[in-house]
Order: sequence, then structure tokens, then C-alpha cells
Amino acid sequence: MKQATREKLMEVVFLICALASVLAVLLICVFLFANGLPAMAEIGLGDFLLGKDWRPTETPPSYGIFPMIVGSLYVTAGSIIVGVPIGILSAVFLAKFCPKGLYRLLKPAVELMAGIPSIVYGFFGMMVLVPFIREHFRRFGVRDGNTILTASILLGIMILPTIIGVSESAIRAVPDSYYEGALALGATHERAVFFAVLPAAKSGILAGVILGIGRAIGETMAVVMIAGNQPRVPNSIFQGVRTMTANIVMEMGYATGLHREALIATGVVLFVFILLINFSFSALKRRMDQ
Repeated sequence: MKQATREKLMEVVFLICALASVLAVLLICVFLFANGLPAMAEIGLGDFLLGKDWRPTETPPSYGIFPMIVGSLYVTAGSIIVGVPIGILSAVFLAKFCPKGLYRLLKPAVELMAGIPSIVYGFFGMMVLVPFIREHFRRFGVRDGNTILTASILLGIMILPTIIGVSESAIRAVPDSYYEGALALGATHERAVFFAVLPAAKSGILAGVILGIGRAIGETMAVVMIAGNQPRVPNSIFQGVRTMTANIVMEMGYATGLHREALIATGVVLFVFILLINFSFSALKRRMDQ
């Protein structure tokens, strides 16, 4: 009787925790949409999303966030190009190729990367990546190292721990029979890993990629420090940009009235972007599982 009571009590506790999480998400959604949608309606949806001028302090003001949308997409896409291949291959190495002695050094190092504050990554980008890009890409007309390329490289580094950790766990969760069966059919160690184990772990790897992209598109401080903070539509990866998150954090401290509501509306657009990314990858995952 006591055991049944304890189990029932724990069920109630778990239910309350789950409902609290759902309630928190709903409250965030209500706050964002209740404050952001009226601003979009007042500014005009087309002028807000497709406008190329962000001049909230001028008369008349202009609240076009298209340059910030493009900047966020460019930086996120660049981080995916840099971080996803390196992260997946690193996870494969740690799970199937790494010697035990080296693994005891590399695994804590990867976990340590996940705990480094973004401001520290920003300092690394300012002191190492920005001078490197400025010095080695002068032939491409680069005068300032605060570019899309710099931000993409740094964000690619920042999402590595997430992709590596989740992907490695997914690879290790694949039953040994997949690997052993491939060996029995004459495959080498490398072919067994890449053509039998890795496809079986694709769902977990895809989850790690989604989490990495979510961090990349939502990163603020590091991007503020090295992306250039220039609200314009870039013509190349060697120009500076301003992302949506950077735009919010730089101006929210002094914004009032419609300006503040426009920044919250920018948060709504960012929220919708993340939802679209998650839904797209979920649909891709279902198609891959069929």
C-alpha cells in the first residue's frame, strides 16, 4: 500500500514538473506575441520584415529588420558549414576510433568547451580570429576582421560540444550487431562504421545538429563582439553584419514605445525561425526513418 502511494505521489510530482515546463513556454509565447504582433501591425508586416532601413531614432523612424534576418541566416549557415562536419566526424572518432588513453583527455576537454561562457568565446574571437582574418584576407578587400566569416568560424566552434556530445551518444547507442554484421560481410572497420553504424544513428545525430543550430541562431554576446554590428544586407562573407539577437541586446536597454515593441517583435521573428527549423528537421527525420 505504501509503495503504491509513493508511486502515485511521484506521478503527481512528475506531472506538475511537466506542466510547469509547458506553462513556462506558453507564458513566453503569450508575452512575445502579445507585445510583438501589435508592433508589426502598426509598422506594417511588409515594411517590418522586408524593410532595409533600421533607424528607430530618426524622424520619421524606420523599423526594417531585413538586414538582421539576412545577417542571422548567413552567420547560422556559416556555422553549420564549419561546425556540423567537424562535430560529426569528431563524434565518430571518439566513439569508434579513439584510444582509451586519449579519450580520457579529449572527452573532458569537449565537455569543458560546453561550459565556457560565450563572452570568453567572444574575447577569443576578438583577440585571435579577427586579427587572423584581417591579416590573411587582405587580398579579398578585407580591412576589418569583424566579418560574417569570423562570426561563422566562432559559432562553428561554439556548437561543437553540443553536436559532438549528442552524436557520440547516438553512435554508442547503436547495437554492436550492426558493426559485427558489417564485419562478417567483409567490410573494413572504417566501412562498417560509416556505412552501418552511422546511418543507424542518424536520428540522434540529427537531434544534435538541431540543438547546435538552435544555439548558433540564438547566440548573442560573441556575435555582438565580432560580427561588426552593421545593419545592412551584406554582399560577401567578408563584410560585417548585425544579427537579430545582437539588435535586440544592443538597443533594448534604452528603447521605449514603438522602438521597444519593434525589438520584441524581432524576438517573435527569431522565435518563429527556430520553430520552422525544428519543424523542418522533424519532417526530414520522419522521411529518413521511413
